[in-house]
Amino acid sequence: RMLAHRQAWVTGLRREQSSARGEVNTLESDDQGRTKINPLVDWSWNDVWHYIAQNNVPYNPLHDHFMPSIGCAPCTRAIAVGEDFRAGRWWWEDEKAKECGLHVRDDHPQEQQEA
Repeated sequence: RMLAHRQAWVTGLRREQSSARGEVNTLESDDQGRTKINPLVDWSWNDVWHYIAQNNVPYNPLHDHFMPSIGCAPCTRAIAVGEDFRAGRWWWEDEKAKECGLHVRDDHPQEQQEA
């Protein structure tokens, strides 16, 4: 709803986050025809944290409590050592269902399957 009257939006999607995001491009069009700008597609987890440290960027303190992927309160838990970064999201669901749907497109069947 917040995007209803917008022509474009910027995301923090990174290809390394999941297999569904592995094919994300820097510029895309969403299902509503809006331009979707993904400037961090080629950044790694380390690139993000290096930038945060070098530029004194504020970040969510839950990251300090082993929550590398943060959503709503009931959908997020801390991860254990060795778990995938997104294992704490929708943790009660199918292991492959780690996409909330915000970034899923109808013309990407792989994403639909993983969502």
